[in-house]
Amino acid sequence: MASGAGLLARARQHIGERYAENLCSARMCAQKVAARIYLYPGRLEMAFAGFDRSDYPGDTIMQRLIHTTNLRWCGYYLAPVPSHPGTSWMGKRAFLTNLGWGIAPLYVGEQVVPPGSQHPSAPKGTTDGNDAVSLMTSEGFHPGSCVYLDLENGPPLPQRLREYVNNWCRTVGGGGFLPGVYCSHLLAAQIQTLQPTARIWAVRVSTTDPHPVPGPQYPDPDPATSGFAGAFIIQLHQNCQTQVQGVAKPLTVDLDSARTNNPAA
Repeated sequence: MASGAGLLARARQHIGERYAENLCSARMCAQKVAARIYLYPGRLEMAFAGFDRSDYPGDTIMQRLIHTTNLRWCGYYLAPVPSHPGTSWMGKRAFLTNLGWGIAPLYVGEQVVPPGSQHPSAPKGTTDGNDAVSLMTSEGFHPGSCVYLDLENGPPLPQRLREYVNNWCRTVGGGGFLPGVYCSHLLAAQIQTLQPTARIWAVRVSTTDPHPVPGPQYPDPDPATSGFAGAFIIQLHQNCQTQVQGVAKPLTVDLDSARTNNPAA
């Protein structure tokens, strides 16, 4: 049997080895982070890869993606709403946050291009803003969380859509949540002028045709590369065919990158 002094020496050696391992791991992590940090006006930030998809992929796929890729957050489609009747994401917030997913709630309201409902107006903006507040509350999102109004059109920005966006954002803000707007990068400056405190999710893609994007390390560029310096999120790929570990069939998603790993917060 080892003496007390021998046991103590062995314990100290073990602790020293573990400390060295942890220190080395921390240094490697810091080097990786430092390599991907870039400067925003007034503060340091790094970007986080995410994805959005109209239909919920399923619990198993969400578990595999969070554990085997660098995807850290996902779009979360509130429903039923004027241009997105499918409710497959609803009721999944707690499950996803417990897995470690960040979330970006989306409200696909009135549009000026098909498909979807095309009846934007100032009164409808108020109605849909109240609907967004109700859905965010019923899904358990904390007050102050951001919800993004989804606009599918490019320029121009018609007056009836301006009025709709303004009233939607004001109503969402009045209901205790932070408004955001998903829109073309070509409309981002106009939307920001209308609603200076709204977060902008700027879309800038090279193609909407289905195409493969290899993983498991997906792109996470600075959102400012959207062409709008104030973008909080960039959508950089649409209709991507990605592989999920252990799943034969490709998963079709849109790929995004955000300033935080939880764009609702």
